[in-house]
Amino acid sequence: MTKNKSHVDKNLSNVAEDLDKNPVNSHHAQQLQQDTNDRRHQDALNHDEPVDMHNQHN
Repeated sequence: MTKNKSHVDKNLSNVAEDLDKNPVNSHHAQQLQQDTNDRRHQDALNHDEPVDMHNQHN
């Protein structure tokens, strides 16, 4: 694993950046929320465990 040289929590800094955004209207707020949801969904997909295809029953 690589060592974090900046000693800054990337997740925390991303949350802080998201909180700094001020939506100008409800549509913009919805778009910002959807961006957050999309990142969470992609993160969940990236952490899925691979399926063991050799032990599956047909």
